[in-house]
Amino acid sequence: MAEHGFSRSCYIHAMSTATEAARSGPLAAPRICCLDLDTFFVSVERLLDPTLEGKPVVVGGQPGTRGVVTAASYEVRRLGVKSGMSLVEAGKLAPDAIYLPTRGETYGEHAERVREIARRFSPTVLVASIDEMFLDFTGCERLYGRPGDQNEDVAIERAVLELAAAIDRELGLPASAGIATSKVMAKVASALAKPRGVMLVPAGVERAVLAPLPVRSFPGIGPVAEGKLHAAGLETLGAVAEAPLAELRQIFGAWAPGIQRGVQGRGSGDLGRERPAFSEHDPEGETVGSISNERTFREDVSDPAVVQSVLCGLCERVCWRARKRHIKARTVTLKLRYADFHTLTRSRTLAPTSSELELYPVLKEMLAAARTRPLPVRLLGVQLSNLGAFEQLSLFDQHEKAAAVVDQIRDRYGFSTVTLATQLGGGSAAAKLAIGAPSRVPGGRGSGPDARDPGS
Repeated sequence: MAEHGFSRSCYIHAMSTATEAARSGPLAAPRICCLDLDTFFVSVERLLDPTLEGKPVVVGGQPGTRGVVTAASYEVRRLGVKSGMSLVEAGKLAPDAIYLPTRGETYGEHAERVREIARRFSPTVLVASIDEMFLDFTGCERLYGRPGDQNEDVAIERAVLELAAAIDRELGLPASAGIATSKVMAKVASALAKPRGVMLVPAGVERAVLAPLPVRSFPGIGPVAEGKLHAAGLETLGAVAEAPLAELRQIFGAWAPGIQRGVQGRGSGDLGRERPAFSEHDPEGETVGSISNERTFREDVSDPAVVQSVLCGLCERVCWRARKRHIKARTVTLKLRYADFHTLTRSRTLAPTSSELELYPVLKEMLAAARTRPLPVRLLGVQLSNLGAFEQLSLFDQHEKAAAVVDQIRDRYGFSTVTLATQLGGGSAAAKLAIGAPSRVPGGRGSGPDARDPGS
């Protein structure tokens, strides 16, 4: 439980509160389930290579390179390694771990198989990220009910248990799930249920379940906000729920009312819209709209080298997608969100291009100019717009030739086999090749690009 900031006593209290309340009556509508694939990237790697089972595994790239940990096994988390940490720091904490490159396409394929199974159990499945989704079981009570069930909650909890079992049986992937009346409560419950568990929080006890938990256990409260809350003497979600709204505004700004409603157990049961970040669609010649990718860090990042590395990866992805469409862009936009949720965007118009060798230096300048606050970064995004099949003589023919070679390699071996040397710690923006199975390196195993989202 330590990796979520939950003590064993908090977990036991939450489970006992929910269990006791379950005896009093069924869960009121809506019935929202948060399904979380446990250490998803590591679990997929272990499917592909069973010898990794039980060993300390880090997914993201080579130890000591400029990049971040995309996923860490429970074995290596005990050493202090966690998602979002720089690979330099991870290499120091776990020099003997096995380090593997990120394989976005492979993880995406497995995630889609999980979603196919989820759709068999619920009419509404909303993807939140590659390893997390929400299901709405409202109105499914009769479908899953059996004679002798104590109440309708039993039917829904059994259905979710069967869903997790089906994912494990058919795909070999572990999953945890939380069931509650709101998305945020279901998400907290799924974290409490880890690993390989299911937790149902009946209506009316959300606040009691949340109260003893540390502030970091609530979605949206990162390390910066945690520090400010602790400085104000607020260490549990119960304390935040009781705090004056004016005091919370000094910490969360405009987000304060929503945060307080959430920690009081009054979250919304509306699933909202599916995030487009995991459904890339790039038909050839398509110039309508824009092409964008973004990365939300699991842990806010301060290291400039890590931020630049992720920015480079996002730049590579959108340029690759533009080339798949056989188009170019005249406008590039940078999106930057700080740890306190303050978000800004910066755009620049330039000659039509689809080359990361041309765009990354521009984005790097934009980031340096935009990042004027000392706070860590929560999210980065890159967008290409003003799209078109521009016919012109390129001043960078060598860049187009390099891109053509890179794309051929990616078509054969996958996107993550090629990256800019900048991401691997090189000083120039020359393409560097890393193909095939991970190789042995000092202190571990792995080669390839730094962490990046599989798509948007």
